[in-house]
Amino acid sequence: MPQLEDGSLGGPLAQPVRPLVGVILGLPEPVAEELRAWRASFGDKMAEAIPAHITLVTTTETDNWDAAETHVRAVASRTEPFRISLRGTGSFRPVSPVVYVNVAEGFEECVRLHRRLQCGPLARVLPFPFHPHVTVAHDLPSEKLDAAQGALKSYRASFTVTSMGLYEHDVDGSWQLKEELGFGAGSNSR
Repeated sequence: MPQLEDGSLGGPLAQPVRPLVGVILGLPEPVAEELRAWRASFGDKMAEAIPAHITLVTTTETDNWDAAETHVRAVASRTEPFRISLRGTGSFRPVSPVVYVNVAEGFEECVRLHRRLQCGPLARVLPFPFHPHVTVAHDLPSEKLDAAQGALKSYRASFTVTSMGLYEHDVDGSWQLKEELGFGAGSNSR
């Protein structure tokens, strides 16, 4: 019998695993590629697997995918495009070994969007306050984290976000884009 992530044994009587939902703001090119390349340069192996992004909702279980999808679509339809400016770096150390690029302009808009998303079918209690950011180094030795924080301390980029991506965590452990949702009442998913 296979062993599940929680250590229990799977099988015919095992409870089905509930889908995990993620919602992100993708970064436009060339910003996304530039930050991916920086992340790779610090030795972060996730640089190839995870595109540069701002997480709005992550690893949130749902009992009803259709309700979650409808909720995310409704939030997207009530959201207007907004400007993001990335400036300098920050870190979640010592709590978590993460260095990130700061969201300066657009920070409050991201927080409001997160609050609107993380309710209803996606409601859950988070262990830490939501803090919009773009990860550039994660789970690396301190000297690599220091290098990342120093190398990007003067980083600057600005762009307008016009959509958000709805993702599902698949059985293979990777995130799959289910739908890119344009902002505004007249937008179609892309």
